[in-house]
Amino acid sequence: MSSTVAERRDMIAWWRTSFGEVDGRRLQEAVAKEYVGQGPLTAEFEARLAEALGVPYAVATTSGSVALLMALMALGVGRDDEVIVPNRGWIAVAHAALLLGAKVVLVDVRPDVPIMDVSQVKRKITHRTKAIVPVHLNGRAVDMKALHAIAKKHGLVVVEDAAQALFSRDRDGFLGTRSDAGCFSFSPAKLVSTGQGGLVVTGDRATSERLRLIRSHGVADLIEVTYTQIGFNFKFSDLHAAVGLAQLARAKARIAQVNAVYARYAVALEALPFLTLIPVEVVRGEVPLYVEVLCRERERLRAFLRARKIHTRPFYPDLDRAPYLRTDERFPHSRRFSEQGLFLPCGPEQPEQAVERVIEALKEYGARQ
Repeated sequence: MSSTVAERRDMIAWWRTSFGEVDGRRLQEAVAKEYVGQGPLTAEFEARLAEALGVPYAVATTSGSVALLMALMALGVGRDDEVIVPNRGWIAVAHAALLLGAKVVLVDVRPDVPIMDVSQVKRKITHRTKAIVPVHLNGRAVDMKALHAIAKKHGLVVVEDAAQALFSRDRDGFLGTRSDAGCFSFSPAKLVSTGQGGLVVTGDRATSERLRLIRSHGVADLIEVTYTQIGFNFKFSDLHAAVGLAQLARAKARIAQVNAVYARYAVALEALPFLTLIPVEVVRGEVPLYVEVLCRERERLRAFLRARKIHTRPFYPDLDRAPYLRTDERFPHSRRFSEQGLFLPCGPEQPEQAVERVIEALKEYGARQ
């Protein structure tokens, strides 16, 4: 065994999930039945998710990023439209709009949690505004009631980016399920993973039909082909669906595990004043996919933990840091999260002993301050 491999195995990863025997068996069964491309397992995966989320239509695709692109496209977003998005979120939310020729309009996040400050949305609306895309980062619920009221008044569509919020809830139900469309991700660092994959859900039949056409070059029947509209090859596969079905069966247990990891850190961090836990409203049904903290001396702490073979991950940059999204506007709240935000080791398969080791290291760091 190389020293590099040994070091990686001894390192506590910032995220831990697993693909086990059940996943492998479902994959083997799919191959044995020659369920390889988009077929019956994809349809079953979509149906299971639609039922679990309480929505009539679910369309699987290649990634959460593509789900956002498809949703905006299906809802008519195009050249010279404006799409309002929060300054914190994965860059995919902006890229989806830009690839359709739309302009991205940024709003700051709330001071306490890194999700869209809905109170700032009204002043960003112009005659070109077409859509609003709230991002439910780490399962946190944007104020959808207020946002829907704004959207209805101005005739705007709403696409929820729920990539990090599968089965996360607010008082009114699952996030991602009550707007014109909602988008989910099944990449590795998610509650349910298919390796890569995404999903768009909607309550509107016409929208679902457009999504299915967009997913397959605008073609409804791949045998008797008729070209109907612009689309692309965004099809899912039964190989991915086989893994997804196995993972979906463990979703409840995984929610319990990430809740337990979050709760353990929450107790420990009360005695560590150099860290501020960014809250998730678990009691209201929000699912804390990640454990996120603020640290003024983030890089110093990361180096300390790295020396003890503990891997952490800093928050990704604010969207306005991208050169093609630069603006003279200031976003003080999102900048604080960007510069101080840190993911502590977590995930549905993060061993309890690993979490305890991280906590002990944090205590050691605090004692040296």
